[in-house]
Amino acid sequence: MNKTVLSRVYVWEIPVRFCHWLDFLAVVVLCVTGYLIGRPLPLQVAAEASFSYWFGWIRFIHFVASYIFFFTFLFRLYWGFTGNSYANWKNFIIHRKSQLRGIGQVLKVDVFLARVEPLDSIGINPLGGLTYFLVFLAFSFQALTGFGMYSAMSNAWLPRLFSWVVPLMGGDFAVRQWHHMFMWFFVLFAMIHVYLVFYHDYVEGRGSLSSMAGGWKFIEKDHLHAE
Repeated sequence: MNKTVLSRVYVWEIPVRFCHWLDFLAVVVLCVTGYLIGRPLPLQVAAEASFSYWFGWIRFIHFVASYIFFFTFLFRLYWGFTGNSYANWKNFIIHRKSQLRGIGQVLKVDVFLARVEPLDSIGINPLGGLTYFLVFLAFSFQALTGFGMYSAMSNAWLPRLFSWVVPLMGGDFAVRQWHHMFMWFFVLFAMIHVYLVFYHDYVEGRGSLSSMAGGWKFIEKDHLHAE
């Protein structure tokens, strides 16, 4: 009979968990409202137009969520330099041979289903770190294009900082198309991310799912063998 002794490790600090769930809500709101902005519903109402401001509310909610998303993203970048070792920015940059080997290990688990042992990483595994780095780039692109389009209809200082984006990318129509396409990247990422969280929680049994709520993971300390 094999017994595994688990050690409780505090992995995800409160700021990381707060940013994670706030970003999750913001991305959901942004995707839904962004889709409706791109493809408005053909609603037929008998009331005066001044009493039917639903599309204006959709745009307003989209803009509010974009501000929340933007500043949460900036804070997460800051926490990559001040947080614990699991939140450090170095986890997202592949710069060591051990990380390359780790990517191969993760592929065996996630893609080829050729390994069922727990991975060596406690926080973000190397493939996850690389994926999040690409997501951060996508975050930046959406912020640039989104505020770039918003700058044409706002006098606020923040959107005006991005007024150069639309002319650089060839006009408003091109920017809207790119902004819309990258929305589907986040939809695809969210589906894969949710699946892998549940899958790793099942395969490894370390509390990957609950760790983003409480911050703790349970890591194998040693193995005791008894007859």
